[in-house]
Amino acid sequence: MKKFLLVLSMVLMVCSSALAAGKLLTKDPNTYEGKNGINIKNLWIKDRFHYGENEYANFEWCNVKARTAVMQDGIVYVARSEAKQIIPAPGDTVMGAVVYRFDALTGDELPSLDVTLNGAPYGVFLGVNTIGKDNFGHVWVAPYTSESAATVPIYQLNTETGELTLIASLDKGDVLARTDYVDVVGDITLEQAECNVMTPAANAPTVYAWHNDQGGDIDTWDGFFSGDSYIDFVDFYPVAQSQWGLAPCSRFVLGEDEDTRYSGECFYIDGFNTVPVLYANDCTIIDGFGSLTPEEMEADSLLMPKVGCNGIAEFALADRNFIAYPIEQYSAPESCRINVCELGEGMAFSGMQRYWTLPADGLGQTSDTGLRIQPLTADYTTEGGKDAVLLFDYKCFNGMAVYIIGEGVTPDDGPSPVEGDVNGDGVCNSADVTALYQFILNNDSSKIVNGDQNEDGTINSADVTAVYKIILGS
Repeated sequence: MKKFLLVLSMVLMVCSSALAAGKLLTKDPNTYEGKNGINIKNLWIKDRFHYGENEYANFEWCNVKARTAVMQDGIVYVARSEAKQIIPAPGDTVMGAVVYRFDALTGDELPSLDVTLNGAPYGVFLGVNTIGKDNFGHVWVAPYTSESAATVPIYQLNTETGELTLIASLDKGDVLARTDYVDVVGDITLEQAECNVMTPAANAPTVYAWHNDQGGDIDTWDGFFSGDSYIDFVDFYPVAQSQWGLAPCSRFVLGEDEDTRYSGECFYIDGFNTVPVLYANDCTIIDGFGSLTPEEMEADSLLMPKVGCNGIAEFALADRNFIAYPIEQYSAPESCRINVCELGEGMAFSGMQRYWTLPADGLGQTSDTGLRIQPLTADYTTEGGKDAVLLFDYKCFNGMAVYIIGEGVTPDDGPSPVEGDVNGDGVCNSADVTALYQFILNNDSSKIVNGDQNEDGTINSADVTAVYKIILGS
């Protein structure tokens, strides 16, 4: 066994070197069966599991200060605070924020944006902790705020230059608590619709929210909760909780008609120690995972998300309503995966049906130091002459991917068979050696699709050698 470990160590080093200039996997290799006439296909993926652990770690956006991302108008934006050392004047150093950009359809990297405010580098601590979009195409950013900060600033991002414009400095009121992630519904410029902003407090039962009318004074925002800028919630799920944990997030739900489209009449809140709960604006629970019956959870053990991972998105397709949410963070086998489910009758959680878990083998298992959030964006498009949805999935420090979902989508047939491909991802690389290693030493077959590479009827170190030779081309 010691000899095998020594050989394996040498193999992994050589494989890593051999792959430096080789092909890396940029598509989710898993195949997903269509459900009820709706298909799904991955457009691209960049993550630790498929692109490569070491290769992904070298990207500038693979950083625990690149916490959130959003997709808007065919472009993915990943915001990283304190990303770049800038010296605006002798003796003055600023760690400026950067927004990285990608083509949403191909994953190709576009020129990044150096973030500035009033012409100077924007170097606020965790200054772009949240990046998001409103419902009229405006991209915005918001910083983390501490328990001593009295306001929550919201900035509009110029997506061509990186320049920030302060939209509002929102007063927390009499109760000061830490905030991490922000959500917006409507129009942050107030030109085409009203706007509502929300952020749950960390380690507290408090939620902050503000409202402004279409055409209202951009400098004067009202409290969302009957004129108050904050309120303490009393209803949680799991019911044993009495406050949000660290890094909670919220997500407004669009109203069903034009009058209520952006009013924020209901919204989700998801905290570190809770799972997504749908609330009315009087802070009472409308629905949530607590509505699932024991029979439903027993029939599909993946339906119920674990606490500790925060994020949610909704979309409608083919007269059906869907929800997407992370089911766990890093632990195997969940590995930063998300569920895409059709909601039950009347958009109820009870009766929901899981369509897919994405990616089937996960994005990664590397801790992002407890940031909790996994931002999801659903944008509408067309494919095959029918309505479709682009679903963007991002998990800080682990990876990101875009999938297209719709009746006109042609699903992938999966990767073609490749010699030496142990884990079935369509390429032969060091990940296949690792899969063999995990099987031989730990009897872990979770990544084994074809382990017997030399066809001698067993999986052992000889198969490692066989894969090693294929990688080196010998």
